[in-house]
Amino acid sequence: MLALVAQYELELDHLDVKTVFLHDDLDEEIYMSQPMGFKTTGNENMVCKLKKSLYGLKQSLRQWYKHFDSFIRGKRYTHSHYDSCVY
Repeated sequence: MLALVAQYELELDHLDVKTVFLHDDLDEEIYMSQPMGFKTTGNENMVCKLKKSLYGLKQSLRQWYKHFDSFIRGKRYTHSHYDSCVY
């Protein structure tokens, strides 16, 4: 990729978002056990229903990609047929 950018004198941008997985809604119901230090007496067996994506979930990356892809396509970019992460 970098060789093509240099050869054809193209412009290249990239980004890194530290909290990328913490903002997308989930398409399915996901429950998790209570985190350490969160349990209260009498409620030890209760679980938490997630409203947003979390780091470590298999679904987090997919949810973020769907959200990002729809935003980028809304700006009239198209993705490469060879690599769907390149627009």
